[in-house]
Amino acid sequence: MNDAQDPSSPGAALSAVPAACVSKVELRISCKALLDRDTLNKSDPCAILMVQAQGQWTELDRTEVIKSNLHPVFGKVFTMDYYFEEVQKLRFEVYDIHGAHSIGTRDDDFLGGMECTLGQIVAQKKMVKPLFLKYGKYAGKSTVTVHAEEISGNNGYVELSFCAKKLDDKDLFSKSDPFLEIYRINDDRTEQLVHRTEVVKNNLNPVWESFKVSLSSLCSCDEQRKLKCLVWDYDSRGKHDFIGEFYATFRDMQKLGGGGKVSWDCVNPKYKLKKRNYKNSGVVILSDLKLHRVYSFLDYIMGGCQIHFTVAIDFTASNGDPRNSCSLHYINPYQPNEYLKALIAVGEICQDYDSDKRFSALGFGARIPPNYESEVSHDFAINFNLEDDECEEIQGVVEAYQNCLPKIQLYGPTNVAPIISRLAKMAAGDDIIKDASRYHILLILTDGVVTDMADTREAIVRASYEPLSIIIVGVGNADFTDMQILDGDDGVLRSPKGEPVLRDIVQFVPFRDFKTASPAALAKCVLAEVPKQVVEYYSHKAICPKCPAADSPDSSANTPE
Repeated sequence: MNDAQDPSSPGAALSAVPAACVSKVELRISCKALLDRDTLNKSDPCAILMVQAQGQWTELDRTEVIKSNLHPVFGKVFTMDYYFEEVQKLRFEVYDIHGAHSIGTRDDDFLGGMECTLGQIVAQKKMVKPLFLKYGKYAGKSTVTVHAEEISGNNGYVELSFCAKKLDDKDLFSKSDPFLEIYRINDDRTEQLVHRTEVVKNNLNPVWESFKVSLSSLCSCDEQRKLKCLVWDYDSRGKHDFIGEFYATFRDMQKLGGGGKVSWDCVNPKYKLKKRNYKNSGVVILSDLKLHRVYSFLDYIMGGCQIHFTVAIDFTASNGDPRNSCSLHYINPYQPNEYLKALIAVGEICQDYDSDKRFSALGFGARIPPNYESEVSHDFAINFNLEDDECEEIQGVVEAYQNCLPKIQLYGPTNVAPIISRLAKMAAGDDIIKDASRYHILLILTDGVVTDMADTREAIVRASYEPLSIIIVGVGNADFTDMQILDGDDGVLRSPKGEPVLRDIVQFVPFRDFKTASPAALAKCVLAEVPKQVVEYYSHKAICPKCPAADSPDSSANTPE
């Protein structure tokens, strides 16, 4: 490997990008022994991925067309969201394409199909299945191989730009039409196609278009893993001429920067053996590399980020006298009330992410001891400990709630801005540390629309700049229409002065929507947005996790039409 003199050389750039919270899976397709439908040439295959929804098959995406090849290794990568709790039915169909990229209507264009589920592919990682024609007839010995790889959130993706200089001329009446292929060498020495560039026509000094690829796909997140890179002269009949090859690693590529380039001699082993003064068949240059680190929720959690859980409970008079069985705060020894159901459902999940298992439990809208006649408190510890508002585990919160009810006077109004501001101030104190060590979740349980809506909107806008997410559960049968304004799903929440939230941090749901569902359904709904909110916050602050935690049938050259 040597330094090249051309062309321009922007340095490697690093950026933080939020990762999607669902698991994403990349699928790669190859085929063997396809039927030959063409008289003069071999078939020009294209593979189509179809998904089933409500009993109907619809096309999700398709590969490129590979000319004159019965054993294609497609460069196209399918990316899909993977849901463990769903059966995701897939169908792969392979067609012989004639000229246009539209699928033909004649039966002889169809080379075979195969059905499976995404779960089956993921479980096997590499699935090989025979292709079938219509009516369940085997398509000869044709097979399709599907490779699955989960996109690793903590490694992200890289954007690469390659060019070449002084490539060998393989054409008699014109210059070569070069394209570049990159293969990852797996642990079992098999080769997996990672990327195939476009063809640059009639050019011995090609500049290929930049492309993005996940580090999981490029090198299995191993910077030292060998990559085999091949340069070919494109032939429209599929018989591409080999120009040369070189081996690289992602660590080699990262040496780009500081105004330099990274380059490799493109070597044809046969020429090297036969020609005494042979040096190379050209030079391939990496002219630009941009590394985008993508961190997931689990990266932060596994890196030691603690989730501090706080619950704030509505003790306004509209809940009804707790001694009355019609009250929302009535303690039934045989059946927990809605406040307790929501608290336990959400709290039991959050407690798994807090090592000390201690949670702040607050109340608002009540007169409290010892001075009942003083003004209403909109922010008090339900254990009445002025020095420490935390309780031991969720059961400790439940007990503090039950012990608190006989000692307070339910009153009003329903003001939640003071507690939101308090949590935001606490979270801002954590932010001073400038690491991903603690994130806050505030669960507000209320039986009605908040009275201090303007102050609440202002407090949420301020809180959106801190490591904090807010979950509001509406208890009882009140009309919660006005509460939807706090949930930014239908638009951007703004302060009374018009300032928008930095992040959407509020999730509101009425408990009555989950009365007949399991507690897990409520927790899944209200906590669904939290992983994304955690990642968005730390990405915006450019804070990394504290300690962030296959094979191919063959490598024969084939290229897009």
